[in-house]
Amino acid sequence: MVGEAEELYNRGRAAFNNGKTLDALTLFEKAFNMEPENPKYQSYLGLCIAYERGKIKEAISLCERALQAEPGKVECYLNLGRVYLRAGLKLRAVEVFRKGLSIDNKNPEIVAELQAMGLRNKAIISSLPRDHSLNKYLGKIIAKLGLR
Repeated sequence: MVGEAEELYNRGRAAFNNGKTLDALTLFEKAFNMEPENPKYQSYLGLCIAYERGKIKEAISLCERALQAEPGKVECYLNLGRVYLRAGLKLRAVEVFRKGLSIDNKNPEIVAELQAMGLRNKAIISSLPRDHSLNKYLGKIIAKLGLR
């Protein structure tokens, strides 16, 4: 039974990544029904419920349960942030994405979500304006060193 649920989950991930969220929803529901306490099944099911059914409260609840069970899993932050975006809660999404980046600061999916939103990193020296020469040059140096 465990192997079958994992296979359904893997097929669901592939469907989701290919833009087939309805197919993914069906597969994640089946995996979730087999193992309802599995955080990754909860997280992806919540995401697909938000995308396909628009049931945001249910989706947030599932994603938050997954995050509580596995607070070190970056994909839980990614999915919860995507649900918040779907709900039009941009600030909450940014907050969740940034928490995810605190675990894995180079997660390409979270970085892509933030870039798609048009967000920039915080100024290096927050007491100075973003366009101040110190902030500009320090930002470039830190970026080149891969520290940001």
